[in-house]
Amino acid sequence: MKRLIIYILVLCSLSSCHIYKQYERPEIQTDGLYRTDKEQTDTTSFGNLSWREVYTDTLLQALIEKGLENNTDLKIARLRIDEAEAALLSSKLAFLPSFSFSPQGTVSSFDHSGTTKSYQLPITASWEIDIFGGLLNAKRKAKAVVEQSQAYKQAVQTQLISTIANSYYTLLMLDEQLRISESTATNWKESVRTMKAMMDAGMTNAAAVSQSEANYRSVEASIPDIKRQIREAENALSIVLAEVPGEIKRGRLENVSIPDEIYAGVPIELLSKRPDVKQAEMNLAVAYYATNEARSAFYPKITIGGSAGWTNSVGEGIVNPAKFLLSAVGYLVQPLFNKGKNIAGLKIAKAQQEEALLSFQQSLLNAGKEVSDAMYMFQSVTDKEKERTVQVQSLEKTVKSSNELFLLGSSTYLEVLTAQQNLLSARLLQVCDKFEKIQAVINLYHALGGG
Repeated sequence: MKRLIIYILVLCSLSSCHIYKQYERPEIQTDGLYRTDKEQTDTTSFGNLSWREVYTDTLLQALIEKGLENNTDLKIARLRIDEAEAALLSSKLAFLPSFSFSPQGTVSSFDHSGTTKSYQLPITASWEIDIFGGLLNAKRKAKAVVEQSQAYKQAVQTQLISTIANSYYTLLMLDEQLRISESTATNWKESVRTMKAMMDAGMTNAAAVSQSEANYRSVEASIPDIKRQIREAENALSIVLAEVPGEIKRGRLENVSIPDEIYAGVPIELLSKRPDVKQAEMNLAVAYYATNEARSAFYPKITIGGSAGWTNSVGEGIVNPAKFLLSAVGYLVQPLFNKGKNIAGLKIAKAQQEEALLSFQQSLLNAGKEVSDAMYMFQSVTDKEKERTVQVQSLEKTVKSSNELFLLGSSTYLEVLTAQQNLLSARLLQVCDKFEKIQAVINLYHALGGG
């Protein structure tokens, strides 16, 4: 009988070798992930820089440090790591025997006879021998969950740094647009006075004055909207910093330095640098070990239990003092009638593993798309900036010339208004262009897992 049991255990072990195999990353195609004209061979990546090297503004650095310390989502992510590490510790302790103290006592009397008192003071123990990998895969799965939670925390951190930087530069853009609008409103208000003086001198008519004042009022009307956007942006950034809404200390857009060139490195680096891709891969590892757990459910579980202690109840008699009691027993449980349940559980685990694999592959594609978009955005805005600079210079000349021609009576004031409005629009768009270029840098840094 003993030999038969050993033979069965050996066969089961041989048939379950794959249960002990550790997770290995599947082959992933990364060629062409960035959609570039030539193959990326330079391993230097913009995402490898520290966020302090990318965001050199000291006021922005202070905001990022405050966000890393106070942000609610990041604190929750850290707590998830603590939860996962506690679960991992629990799975490791499952390999050790468990002990419990379970004292018992009874008082009995039969047919009005004297009472008899009996008691037991045992310490019981139970130990599951992990022959078929159930506990091993549970531990490995718990370890993958820890890595997954760490990747999630890193993903939250990179997103937080990106959000703070984006909000900060949004405020700088709005500040600059407000300065341009207020300066323009001041100049156009003076123009209205000039036009009224010219009308009094008979040099122009009431229509030109009305057009001039309408132009001035249109700029004045845009200023409250910009101020509202500034207030809302400040409030939103304060919430990200886990603070009550308030004013945000900041610099000026004109002092922001932007790199002339950005570099993405090789696509394969996304597998280790992008925290959301790493998180998706750890999801796959968790599903892999869950499938192994489902497979191990088809094999027997061997448990050794026992107890040791003192009792005064020996057979049918009561003795004092108490006697030492020792017992041991082994259990082997082989699933028979719940095999259908185990088959269903394995099918579910395999399907979830396939889902996790597809999600992992898709996360890498999404990462490549974000890198490609950011790189092309940077290049396109760089080209647009050059054209916008020429446009602004040309419109400045147009405004100056149209004013001179109007004073000479060679053109109408409508031409002056048109030139002024076009110049204002171009200046505001020029500010947007610089902000878009900054956004491209922020987006690429985030897309490469920077921070």
